[in-house]
Amino acid sequence: MAGTSVQPYLFFGGRCDEALEFYGRVLGAQVEFLMRFGESPDPPPPGSIPPGFEDKVMHAAVQIGTTHLFVSDGCDLEPKFEGFSLSLALTSEDEAHKTFAELSDGGQVQMPLNKTFWSPCFGMLVDRFGISWMINVVDDCPE
Repeated sequence: MAGTSVQPYLFFGGRCDEALEFYGRVLGAQVEFLMRFGESPDPPPPGSIPPGFEDKVMHAAVQIGTTHLFVSDGCDLEPKFEGFSLSLALTSEDEAHKTFAELSDGGQVQMPLNKTFWSPCFGMLVDRFGISWMINVVDDCPE
């Protein structure tokens, strides 16, 4: 399975533009590619997307640090982010506190930042879009 990779693909139910702006501001996310439903060379089959989704994000490639992920508005208005968390490795407690506060704004703190046996600073939250995050300070954070 050489060359195999796994990339998260997140569907925001009509809020993808808002999410891209938010993650750009908070995490420095950079959009590498973006196509809207109305720009597709093959239009979606009739009834496959909600009315008004022509200007919504069909597919975008995003980079956060060294991580690449895909995002979309998808075809549903009710995204469900269950059974996973995105883990964010940071190198300083100050950076962790700032990022945790910004990501949790409009969301819900599940576990406040605290010292753990594996990290000087770890916490969990669900952001305003329903994405679960684990914030972790590590000494050997990959660059």
